[in-house]
Amino acid sequence: TLPSSVCAPDAAATTVAITVADVVDVSITSAAVPHLPATASGSSAPDSKLRARGGASASAAPAAPPAVTAADGAGPRSDFFWLSTDEPHAIRRRQMLKKYPQIRSLMRHEPLTAVLVSAEVALQFALAYLFRNPAWLSTWTFWVTAYIVGGTVTCSLLLSVHEITHFLAFRGFLANKILACVANLPVVLPFCVDFKRYHMDHHRFQGVDGVDGDLPTALEGRLLNSRLGKLFFCTFQILFYAIRPKMVATAKTYRMPRTASEWIFSWYALNYTVQFAVMGLVLRYWGLTSILYLAASVLLGGSLHPMAGHYLAEHYVTNPSQETYSYYGLLNWVAFNSGYHNEHHDFPNIPWTLLPELRKIAPEFYDMPQCKSWTWMIVQFIFTPSLGPYSRIKRKQDATAAEKNVMPATVDDVSAAAFVGKEDI
Repeated sequence: TLPSSVCAPDAAATTVAITVADVVDVSITSAAVPHLPATASGSSAPDSKLRARGGASASAAPAAPPAVTAADGAGPRSDFFWLSTDEPHAIRRRQMLKKYPQIRSLMRHEPLTAVLVSAEVALQFALAYLFRNPAWLSTWTFWVTAYIVGGTVTCSLLLSVHEITHFLAFRGFLANKILACVANLPVVLPFCVDFKRYHMDHHRFQGVDGVDGDLPTALEGRLLNSRLGKLFFCTFQILFYAIRPKMVATAKTYRMPRTASEWIFSWYALNYTVQFAVMGLVLRYWGLTSILYLAASVLLGGSLHPMAGHYLAEHYVTNPSQETYSYYGLLNWVAFNSGYHNEHHDFPNIPWTLLPELRKIAPEFYDMPQCKSWTWMIVQFIFTPSLGPYSRIKRKQDATAAEKNVMPATVDDVSAAAFVGKEDI
């Protein structure tokens, strides 16, 4: 099995340098409820067929997890975990709603998201204004602030966009779109609409190679499977997550604008226009150093930073019977409860403030292995030989089955207002 130190307690006491105390007992809890249907195997070749989502019985109990062999944790992997089963959350969702119909009462909007986003955006721009003098670049104050405050706030804003992407801040489509663009502002480059495009497929086609943009590529596996390679990946992982989906993921759910007029009036156009206009104003009136502070916050917060540990903790396999992992530590306070990741994948239409309540309603569904330290997950990812870019579950893409997996309504960048309230993923 994998070393018992995976997701173990932080080796050193947490300091202000890692924002809030990311220190709790970090042992893995034994799984009482299997997370996946069976058939996962260490590095077997993918099956030729991927079952359509509707093929599983809603009332069937999850099958027992596959046996973990000694080879699973013996050393560096040479291939991904390949499955021929569906992603587990659709089945879990139906089982939970059947047993606990009161879960539907949690499906609502959370306006508090807008208040926190506004405060974080204001804080980042206030600091960017404070550091407008180029002399700050040569001081420790600039870089420490960019790491501790800027990195934490920027990661929080990135996770707020994730929340808003599911239309969970407001009831109205337009208000959510505008708030996403506002949260995007301190991130320097436009990303919120692009994130929507590939994140929908991450839910509906979780683990499907060539569709789920969250998955490492085979090239990453070959080049970054060493300790030095994993250190490089963790240092620049924000860039991997920004660039990879554009290069390897084929969008299935989100319809892109197709004509010139659609592009002009699309949310892509609005996101790019607003973002570059605001950055232009910052550059014109505050100077380049303010832009550099915001950019440093993005790069540092998405590298060897406790908040960036969520990228690894959510889906990298530390238990071959499980695909998605939750984290219940204190960093959720500034991460819009992104650590409640199993809960979120089970019910993406429940806002972040009510995910803990979901866990209370159906506790037996969440008695499973969990990572309790994002900080330690980064350390373990780099130094544990059996953890690496190949530590992800993949499914082979089958065009016919993939098309069947798409729900009747798809997200349309042009006419998506009609889609509000139908996002049942």
